[in-house]
Amino acid sequence: MSLILFRIDERLLHGQVIVGWGMRLGLDHYLIVDDSLSESDWESDLYSAGLPEDITVDFQSVTGTIAGFETLDGRPGRGALLTRGTREMRGLAETGLLSERRVNVGGLHAGENRTRALHYVYLRPEEADDLRAIGDHVRSVTARDLPDGREVQLQELLNAVV
Repeated sequence: MSLILFRIDERLLHGQVIVGWGMRLGLDHYLIVDDSLSESDWESDLYSAGLPEDITVDFQSVTGTIAGFETLDGRPGRGALLTRGTREMRGLAETGLLSERRVNVGGLHAGENRTRALHYVYLRPEEADDLRAIGDHVRSVTARDLPDGREVQLQELLNAVV
């Protein structure tokens, strides 16, 4: 298994992920699972621009990731799978592909109909439902902004928004 981090973060590739998580975990590559980015070369290039030269990134749709998961997960090195939202991660989790994996909730920021759970996680009711469903199909769902930050269990996260 080369994919060692499964993270929901609406900013996808940014300093906190590249430096905070990537350097700490020794990541060699990123897999961005996002239907619209997988179809847009210029947006993909924009997201890739901040990466060090020796780090690679692939942009896949949800269905493309499901179809090619064994190959994507079998790459040499250490990788992270990132989704912009809970819906995409739920789509992956419900296939059973992530059954032994831990999902990290990172940056989901303030917005319309979102309630604060943590200073870096705000959830809409449907996102809370997605996280519950993800939790039914993976080893665990926790929130943590950085690797050395406090790990918040799913139930504590959901209790904060009820």
